[in-house]
Amino acid sequence: MRILLILLFVLNISTAQETQKVHATVYNAVVEQCNSDPGHTASMFELDLDNPYSHKIIAVSRDLLTKYPFGSLVIIRGTAYDGIYQVQDLLNKRYKNRIDILINQNMPIGKWADVKIYKIE
Repeated sequence: MRILLILLFVLNISTAQETQKVHATVYNAVVEQCNSDPGHTASMFELDLDNPYSHKIIAVSRDLLTKYPFGSLVIIRGTAYDGIYQVQDLLNKRYKNRIDILINQNMPIGKWADVKIYKIE
């Protein structure tokens, strides 16, 4: 299944529905950027704190959670971290129409506007 998803992404073919444009940033699994338990996401997914990027997880703003509930697979395009991710975390309620990509602390930070997100059905 994972190979099929990668092929769909590489070949620019997707089983995705509509595209949505969002603002994207990155975050690290640390207390300063999460909460007192950086080892777990809002969905209680347990992270490998030595390599959290390996999970390919994003957080979504609360206004996007209905369309992209926990466990949803999405394709992200328009960032330095384009790829297939799983929704497992939630942003602070002050954010709207935004996603955060979980990365390792040694990876470059970034922020991007008009990022395309596709839900894989």
